[in-house]
Amino acid sequence: MNDNTANDNTTNPEKPNDSNGSIIPETMHAWQVRDQPGNIDDDPLEWVEKPVPQPGPGDALIRVLACGVCRTDLHVSEGDLPVHREHVTPGHEVVGEIVAVGPDAGIDVFGNRFEARVGERVGAAWLRHTCNECEFCHSGKENLCQHSLYNGWDANGGYAQYMVAPIEYLYSLEPLLGGGEGKGKGKGDGDDGTPYSLETVAPLLCAGIIGFRALKRTGLLDGISFDGLNLEAARDAIAERLGHKPVLGLYGFGGSAHITAQVALALGMRVHVLTRGKNAQRLALKLGCAFADDAYEMPPEPLDAAIIFAPVGAIVLPALEALRPGGVLSLAGIHMSDVPTLNYEKHLFHEKEIRSVESNTRQDGREFLAFAAAHHIKVDEHPYPLDQAQQALKDLKAGAFTGAAVLLP
Repeated sequence: MNDNTANDNTTNPEKPNDSNGSIIPETMHAWQVRDQPGNIDDDPLEWVEKPVPQPGPGDALIRVLACGVCRTDLHVSEGDLPVHREHVTPGHEVVGEIVAVGPDAGIDVFGNRFEARVGERVGAAWLRHTCNECEFCHSGKENLCQHSLYNGWDANGGYAQYMVAPIEYLYSLEPLLGGGEGKGKGKGDGDDGTPYSLETVAPLLCAGIIGFRALKRTGLLDGISFDGLNLEAARDAIAERLGHKPVLGLYGFGGSAHITAQVALALGMRVHVLTRGKNAQRLALKLGCAFADDAYEMPPEPLDAAIIFAPVGAIVLPALEALRPGGVLSLAGIHMSDVPTLNYEKHLFHEKEIRSVESNTRQDGREFLAFAAAHHIKVDEHPYPLDQAQQALKDLKAGAFTGAAVLLP
């Protein structure tokens, strides 16, 4: 893998062919942050023409087929997250086709080979690089690596026609897309009968994976193996360990939460949704959640665990109040406004816990995508043309749609 993964080589002297025999162009269109990030209503992104990047050692050049719009992209664009790369191209829910590979493709620092082939459809998610040497990398916690790098923050992401990414951090999407271009609208509705389309796979790559990580952080999935998962056995094991049917609260119900809810429901949990948007509340009930109301209301019963997806620190207080003794509150976001002062007796006593979520491991990604391949998830997708990415971010901030927006070139 290229050690300096955040530095894209933008020369392309050989003009290689893609899998369809077409010559890869010298230039492409992409979005990038202007000199300074700013409020999305002030248009902090610019639509530019720039050279197609060249893959370095261990990298793949990917033709972007779809890219999900994540709230983290909004944080990068508005400056909620510190600038890691000037004029960065956002985007880390990337569905693409490998059109070229760099030298020594697929060899990591330990000499392990990661196979990749031109023409394969892959996903590039948030996590882009870890050191593979520290205590966290060697103990299954690579998401905590202090040398980690991220697509769309440290390196240019998928709000573009092409991007470069390390092969060992890509996910094969062929099991989810099946043959052909996979342009259907969902299970049994594609031209070739595939369960997912390009549009519906894209949000799984961050909204899905991070939500899955946040659900694991609640502790409700402790002891559950996702290797050859048997749903019925998993449901029984979770309920037996708790002594009752598990109850989960979700605060905020956008791209990540509406996917996570379906994972929890499949695993036998009763799900209550607390969110401000009436359309989001209706979507929650349509998907099978038991209850939906405003984010500051109390659910109809105590929660075994809760996940906050909304980047609003004030919600921490009612979410903690809603937990039963021993309950866990998982904070799914990379950014959150300040949390108000907590009252120990009211919010934390009775062994309640708050757990943050930082990125994900590649194993989280593999487990979740295998789950999604075996147990269909209904993604509420809203397509936008790639050249309308800035408008998609404005609509995301305004709460103009439920589910997830997806950019299509």
